[in-house]
Amino acid sequence: MTIQKYAVNQYSVQALLTWVQTGAIAIPEIQRPFVWSATQVRDLIDSLYTGYPVGYLIAWKNPHVRLKDGSISEGKRILIDGQQRVTALMSALLGMSVINKDYRKVNITIAFNPIEQRFEVTNPAIRKDKQWLPNITDVLSPDVKMLRLVKEYCEQNEGTDQDEIYESIELLRGIVNNHIGLIELDSDLDIEAVTEIFIRINSKGTVLSQADFVMSKIAANDVYGGNLLRKCIDYFCHLAIAPEFYEQIKESDTEFANTDYFSKMSWLRKENDDLYDPSYTDMLRVAFMSEFQRAKLGDLVALLSGRNFETREYEETIAEQSFRTLEKGIMRFMNETDFKRFLMIIRSAGFIETSMIRSRNALNVAYTLYLTMRNQNECANDIESCVRRWFVMSLLTGHYSGSAESTMNFDIKQINECGAKAYLRDLEEAELSDAFWDAGLPQAMNTSVATSPYFYAYLAAQVHANDKGFLSKDITVHDLITHRGDIHHLFPRSYLKKHDLTKGKYNQIANYVMMQSEINIAVGDQAPKDYFTQILEQCVAGQAAYGGITSLNEMKANFAAHCIPEGIETMDVSDYEDFLYMRRRLIADKIRHYYQNI
Repeated sequence: MTIQKYAVNQYSVQALLTWVQTGAIAIPEIQRPFVWSATQVRDLIDSLYTGYPVGYLIAWKNPHVRLKDGSISEGKRILIDGQQRVTALMSALLGMSVINKDYRKVNITIAFNPIEQRFEVTNPAIRKDKQWLPNITDVLSPDVKMLRLVKEYCEQNEGTDQDEIYESIELLRGIVNNHIGLIELDSDLDIEAVTEIFIRINSKGTVLSQADFVMSKIAANDVYGGNLLRKCIDYFCHLAIAPEFYEQIKESDTEFANTDYFSKMSWLRKENDDLYDPSYTDMLRVAFMSEFQRAKLGDLVALLSGRNFETREYEETIAEQSFRTLEKGIMRFMNETDFKRFLMIIRSAGFIETSMIRSRNALNVAYTLYLTMRNQNECANDIESCVRRWFVMSLLTGHYSGSAESTMNFDIKQINECGAKAYLRDLEEAELSDAFWDAGLPQAMNTSVATSPYFYAYLAAQVHANDKGFLSKDITVHDLITHRGDIHHLFPRSYLKKHDLTKGKYNQIANYVMMQSEINIAVGDQAPKDYFTQILEQCVAGQAAYGGITSLNEMKANFAAHCIPEGIETMDVSDYEDFLYMRRRLIADKIRHYYQNI
């Protein structure tokens, strides 16, 4: 017989709101900024008024934990789906302010027209219109005198029937007695089961990540400062994107502004670097991996709940220690010196734009590696070299493209047991053999995807070598990338299209080159044998037709920097496949040389 791991019950709106106010159900203050529009709040109230269903809420019970004195503490419920609806109800019915998507406190006021039995978002015109009760919160107040309210309303609206108005308003006051379904999930369900239940029940099919569960667990804990830690993570991520948010926190959240968290992140107010704007998932991953030597966020949920993995019981001491350790990891993540030095290392590898980084997991593990080696007092040169190579190796091999969490978990354990340098050498021997450079990488570049990690590794190699743009005398590849320079085709696209080549053929990454637009326009739709002949002739005549290079030695150096195959000045469409084959191998050789020297 299957044991049901959840309960489905109906509770009144009043009961649910009372539970939230008393903490029986935890809704973290910044679990998510309130993203509903005011009209959505209005529609929710209207649905309750007319008796329409408003969907189920889902709560997950915290496990019972054993306290230090041996007693058992009953776990509270954590709302994991329905926050927007409950927040809307608390705003509209109780008059509570909400945190909007810009992290500003706002009030959402809903008006009611008893004559038409209609709701609207309150505005200046409605406030002046005597047919409207401008704020339903006032109507729902336990102190309201119904007979007086109805009498005054009817006096201001001649011709209205007192009984009808009374009935409309009484129906409004009765919405707090309407019922909403609550699905309560047992505490012993694991994250995978909870996620599956959530997806099956949620009609919108919203994906809940394990990081969402972690954030809910953190924010629901007010014993070990989880509510402030939750704010810290959210605020840091928002500040990284919008530095101007600093003053708003300082003015509107004075409690948080007086914490060490706020002091630790204050450097972001003058920071505009967007190479690594972390999400809360990124912060949690790095903090968890660097401090707990684990990578599976499901384990973090268990630890924050007090799970003893050996006895399978829940203990308060484990929950307390887990919160303290996570806090330490978050503080280290935010450290200005470490954060900026890490980004400097990534930039020094040639990855100078966020668009070049196609794996956030690779970036997160690289930062974890940096923090771990710093904690182990490794020398600066070893840290820089190891982090650079690890990051590039991860991108080139798609190291985290499969079962990412399992791979990260294994990596972190090996890094701590064997040492970062030794483990990286093992990975290089296994994944970056001669076969990879000579055959695997060239074959992998047989693609038309411009966002390929191999192409970005090639561009990073060019940035690292300070290469000039194709046919450019002074403009570097670095300049072209940072100023949104264009990727163009060595065999011009229009030329290949005229010869009936398909998009997948002419958009091969081995045909791409970073080139100034004016040079590309001058090339037009000519075959390489035509415009490359003219390029070489300009070095003899000293008159630049394409770019600014007129020295033959400089031109040859430019060709080498861009992996141009020999003999391209004789090539036409019949040579295109051979050209792609040769250039892939040249690009692979350049990336190999780059990797071995970073």
